[in-house]
Amino acid sequence: MVDHTFLFSGPVRKIRQIIDAGTLGPLYYFDSTRVNLGLFQHDVSVVWDLAPHDLSIMDYVINEKPEAVVATGAKHLNGLADMAFITVYFPRNIIAHINVNWLSPVKVRTTLIGGKDKMLMWNDLEPDEKIKIYDKGVDITNGQGVYDLLVSYRSGDVWAPKCEQTEALKVELGYFIDCIVNDRTPMNDGAAGLRIVQLLDAAEQSLKDRGKVISL
Repeated sequence: MVDHTFLFSGPVRKIRQIIDAGTLGPLYYFDSTRVNLGLFQHDVSVVWDLAPHDLSIMDYVINEKPEAVVATGAKHLNGLADMAFITVYFPRNIIAHINVNWLSPVKVRTTLIGGKDKMLMWNDLEPDEKIKIYDKGVDITNGQGVYDLLVSYRSGDVWAPKCEQTEALKVELGYFIDCIVNDRTPMNDGAAGLRIVQLLDAAEQSLKDRGKVISL
């Protein structure tokens, strides 16, 4: 069992429930930002330091196998990338984008997930309403010619579903014990850990090769 603690946080578990229930409709994108000033590592880049969190969340909520990874970034201080932009391509035209940065003047922990029917925002720094669901979207009507394309925008209510206020590590340890006692395979098993390492390795390869597309 791999210690992907975020999978056991109230907001991430709620997001998975919302997606599984079809509330957002078919997914379009996953867009995550995890930036702050420091802490600089001396043995790994920002990709290996910060991106595992977002990649494990992405892997958990998007029920598709990624097809390719592209990463760009830069190194400014100690020879290791201190900012990076990772793009992951999935089947059915789903795209994920992850922004990690040690050189941001402010701390930001937000994730946007867009679907055909609704859109979701998770702000992990919010004390109370961490998740908000927006009844917003775009509808396209095709006419006879290219200039007959009709775009209509839908803007409805916004609501904040209740998230469990539990300590993620406590929930994870309880789950770990349950898997042992009942001989169950955990969702964050070795295969899940391998998927994340493969994504990180592909991102690092692409980063070193100036944004080369790495097929998975």
